[in-house]
Amino acid sequence: MSRVCELTGKGPMTGNNVSHANNKSRRRFLPNLNDVTLMSEALGQSFKLRISAAGLRSVDHRGGLDAYLAKAKDTELSTAALKIKKAIAKAQEAAA
Repeated sequence: MSRVCELTGKGPMTGNNVSHANNKSRRRFLPNLNDVTLMSEALGQSFKLRISAAGLRSVDHRGGLDAYLAKAKDTELSTAALKIKKAIAKAQEAAA
């Protein structure tokens, strides 16, 4: 399982561990990923996603999964999130 947020595309970054003696060794900064279940109002269904804590705050800020995916760029989303986005768009189009 890759360490990439399914909604924001946030992944591992690299940097240095710096000791008191200023010795430097390479390290990885991993994103804070959580397994969450988000509800889609348009589909009336819940989806399990692996997203970062910052991504979860963004979903809450935009007003839920449907609103977040409507504004999200397709290049940042995972394949599972893209399928959900297209299903939501289709359901909203049919309802209108």
